[in-house]
Amino acid sequence: MAKMGYPFTLGVASGEPLSDGVILWTRLAPEPLHPTQPGGMPNRAMSVRWELAEDDKFKRIVQSGTAPAQPDWAHSVHVRVAGLRPAADYFYRFSIEGHVSPVGRTRTAPASDSTAPVRFCFVSCQRYEHGYFTALRHLAAERPDLVLHLGDYIYEYGKPKNPKPGRWVRPLESTAECTTLGAYRNRYARYKMDPDLQAAHAAAPWVAIPDDHEVRDNWAGALPGDGGSPAAFLKRRAAAFKAYYEHQPLRVHPSGSALQNYRWRPYGRVADFLLADTRQYREGRDMLGAEQEKWLTGRLRGSTARWKVLAQAVFFSQRRFPLEAVSADAWDGYPDSRARVLAAAPDGMVVLSGDVHSAYASDVRADWADPASRALGVEFVGPSVTSAPGITDASEILSLNPHIAFFDSRHGYVSCAADMENFRADYRAVAFVDRPGAPLTTIAGFEVKENRLHRTDV
Repeated sequence: MAKMGYPFTLGVASGEPLSDGVILWTRLAPEPLHPTQPGGMPNRAMSVRWELAEDDKFKRIVQSGTAPAQPDWAHSVHVRVAGLRPAADYFYRFSIEGHVSPVGRTRTAPASDSTAPVRFCFVSCQRYEHGYFTALRHLAAERPDLVLHLGDYIYEYGKPKNPKPGRWVRPLESTAECTTLGAYRNRYARYKMDPDLQAAHAAAPWVAIPDDHEVRDNWAGALPGDGGSPAAFLKRRAAAFKAYYEHQPLRVHPSGSALQNYRWRPYGRVADFLLADTRQYREGRDMLGAEQEKWLTGRLRGSTARWKVLAQAVFFSQRRFPLEAVSADAWDGYPDSRARVLAAAPDGMVVLSGDVHSAYASDVRADWADPASRALGVEFVGPSVTSAPGITDASEILSLNPHIAFFDSRHGYVSCAADMENFRADYRAVAFVDRPGAPLTTIAGFEVKENRLHRTDV
């Protein structure tokens, strides 16, 4: 039998941190873009060794074992580690047949009674062909406690016949749109080969939710968004969710065309992270579906954490455009669902969003048009890592939406720090994405006081 080539070409990752454990991830792929054999692997199960240590030299190994890499799951590996100390850094690696993976750093969540500060970053919308993931390299250097990815981890698009200038910076593995399991797997492999994305995963644990492009542009519920066959779309969604699981450090695997994405991740007494799925359960004018909405509003009302952080994909606040147009693919298209969520809004609610490829900061108000109305919380909308923003008149947006305090269309991410007194969000931007090596600048900073935004950098 021929010796396996180097199998850890897609890097390592960790995620879903609890106070006593995490998920460790890798995928064996010596030929990550092989056209017929996923990862260039043989069609048989493999056994992968893993190690978890208190130091990056692995002098103090605290746990180790073996984990299966099954061909039906593209030889991905998901190790569920428990019995760890809360709020502690650990280092991990994998090995097989003499090959050793890169080393990753992970960190457990704090204990339930902890009041220690929490540092985290959130990102979204990383379209490979639109540019380099330099922002993720800068994020990795921050070594946060946690990274939240709010959707559009990949884009399913093929290459357009005539790409707009600046929108075909890097070639994909295929010019065709992803519709099959094999195509989605290779699209993830193309992204996962990126060294900056690998660095960000190796620097901290991630908690991720999908938006639309992990499956298809503008899909909603059981409908493809283009008038096509719902049955055919659900088959495609099953393939997309399977590939998504194979490439993320998730605790739950998909069942057919469904994947449990909404979940609660507590971080001591400082923050409750409530991740909501704003795609899978849409129907008619209902954004969340009855079961998820009951879960979310119950968690909001029952939370005793200082900050209730609703992390989800799409724009939450009201956003008016010239000619009174609204986006049907955001919470503006589901005003009754939003009103029910806001009826449960507790003190200290912070909404985190992605999707729109530009940065916004907004007050969430009982009456959007009245600055004196009751403050219900704030929303921070992150910029894209690379995905090109639409053409937006910033002055028009700000004048039509007095609750929106900030708009910027540069690429980057948001770095946040929360404690029992304060919640701070700093918007980081790179100067360019059409080539590697862009410097990073903090372009805006905000604190939350009495459920309202306060800018700190001007």
